[in-house]
Amino acid sequence: MNDSSPEMPWSVRQVSVKLRDYIARLGSIWIEGQVVQINRRTGMAFGVLRDLEENVALDISVPFAALTGLELSPGMRVVVNGKVEFWSKQGRLSFKVREIRLAGAGQLLARLEELKRKLAAEGLFDQRRKRPLPFAPALIGLIAGRDSHAEHDVVEVATRRWPAARFAIRSATVQGPLAASQVMAALAELDADARVEVIVIARGGGSLEDLLPFSDEALIRAVAAARTPVISAIGHEPDSPILDLVADFRAATPTDAGKRVVPDHTQEGELVAGALGGLRRAMSGLVERESERLAAVLTRPALADPAWIVANRQAEVAALIADGGRGIGGRVERGEADLATWRARLVGLSPQGTLDRGYALVTRQGALVTDPAALSDADLLAVRVARGKFGARVVGLDS
Repeated sequence: MNDSSPEMPWSVRQVSVKLRDYIARLGSIWIEGQVVQINRRTGMAFGVLRDLEENVALDISVPFAALTGLELSPGMRVVVNGKVEFWSKQGRLSFKVREIRLAGAGQLLARLEELKRKLAAEGLFDQRRKRPLPFAPALIGLIAGRDSHAEHDVVEVATRRWPAARFAIRSATVQGPLAASQVMAALAELDADARVEVIVIARGGGSLEDLLPFSDEALIRAVAAARTPVISAIGHEPDSPILDLVADFRAATPTDAGKRVVPDHTQEGELVAGALGGLRRAMSGLVERESERLAAVLTRPALADPAWIVANRQAEVAALIADGGRGIGGRVERGEADLATWRARLVGLSPQGTLDRGYALVTRQGALVTDPAALSDADLLAVRVARGKFGARVVGLDS
């Protein structure tokens, strides 16, 4: 009963209490929403449940007992049972959960989370296995819907940034039961082409259900096994498909993929111009320094007047020749004196010297006569004196 009036208005506290009492009469109810935030504390999980259509949210508290066998995470669609509580002092609504169930997309997200854990355990998401993208690929593989906005965005942005970019485009269904197999076939074809240096898989976003092909386990394993680097460009932020995790690079949108797959020719031109400028400055500095060194060398006397070193060395050579002449002359004089001395000694000791002093050498039949007793009368003798020799005959012997 509304018994308020201008003369007897309700206080804010009264309004809060009446709201609390009214809400309490709702009892236990079931509500549906999407989990957008979850925090775990001792024995309880606290989070935020958002309306599926309007931007309305409600705080929830969930005892761990209600989460048995359920890994609650943001993005899940759930149906919860419990009671709405109104905290009068804070003027805040909350929902105390007694039971929670996955609903629609929530069940789907749970299956995807399980697949993520399985593939992560196998190392398919490991950063160490991701390959770097080529700097300026000669040929870019692109898998997208036929004549789709995603295909147009990748090609248009990439060719604007790098006019030499060339594409090998393979069209595939990107939604529905045939999408995963068609994308895999296109991937295998492009991966087998040695000219293709990088492959972009692009789609312009969509609902969780629309993006299911890009979380297909067979497709994920095919991407992991590809020899060519793969860029995922699905363009859906809240519910990223598993392809984003296994790809070598994740682009936020197809437009972003067009930016990432090639360099910007304007920026690269500026870098090249800057590098050339730096090289020119370095070469100019080197030439200038070497010119200064050459100028300093040219100021030396030997290079300023090349004849100087010849004249200087000529004087040194003349002095050395003079010293050598004096030394050789002295040695020759000493040698001549020594030779004269030895000659005199030799002459004094030689038979010729004895002959020169008046002695003679007497031989008979070539044998030197030293004892007259060895001679007989009429023996022919040869006599050698200082100036020559002559013959003689024995005509008498002294006894």
